[in-house]
Amino acid sequence: TYSPTQPFPTKPPPFERQGFELDELIDFTPELHAEALRIAQQYRTGPVFTPPIRRGAGDKFGTLFVPNGANWPGGSYDPETGILYLFSQTLSRVLAMQSLPERSDMAFINGPARGPGQTVQGLPLMKPPWGRITAIDLNTGTIVWQVPHGETPDSVRRHPALRGVDIPRTGRKGPVGTLTTKTLVISGEGGRNAIDRGFFTTPDGRRGAMLRAYDKATGENVGEVYMPAPQTGTPMTYLHDGRQYVVVAVGGVNVPARLLAYTLPN
Repeated sequence: TYSPTQPFPTKPPPFERQGFELDELIDFTPELHAEALRIAQQYRTGPVFTPPIRRGAGDKFGTLFVPNGANWPGGSYDPETGILYLFSQTLSRVLAMQSLPERSDMAFINGPARGPGQTVQGLPLMKPPWGRITAIDLNTGTIVWQVPHGETPDSVRRHPALRGVDIPRTGRKGPVGTLTTKTLVISGEGGRNAIDRGFFTTPDGRRGAMLRAYDKATGENVGEVYMPAPQTGTPMTYLHDGRQYVVVAVGGVNVPARLLAYTLPN
């Protein structure tokens, strides 16, 4: 028997933002929020499945949407507990339907929006976290915990409009995956920021990123180790001569791609 309507998934709940809503705009300061609102109101916004519009319809440049979530690196699964661990990121993009017969024989295609960019003085239009790790219990369809993943970028920490503002860890965008061990969830910080490219300055003055370990039961950040560049892809682990190693691929602007292997000291 077929369902009379399209089924609506109810469990687990969304682990990322589903649509572009005005209450998701950056709000570090009232001034930045007001500027973000001015930009967003020049586009159509709404919940998931808000359809695109023709560019210029209703004096709007297009429809803001969020093509975020988990990506090709996927997640990691703990078969003993039935918990899935996922990294996801928050982005914003524009859909603008246009008739461009010189490019396509279709009536409408997605063309350039030609509106204001989705940044506020160089800051993302949407409030953080911009990257997060979520633990989902597949036995119950519930979220166990969710934490921002990735240190606050230098371009945010040092932004002149945020001088004196206490900014919590924002998380960072990037195509990164997770690794699950007996007790930990391990993932490095990625990079998809036009300014920082995933790098930030550590307290001791080094530019790079961090490979982080979380308690897989609680999401507590229990350790981190320096990487010279952001992670790309998904970490792996193996045992050799009785020692466990974690290997991660890293790379970035002016930093050649390489594999790094970490292990605990004897």
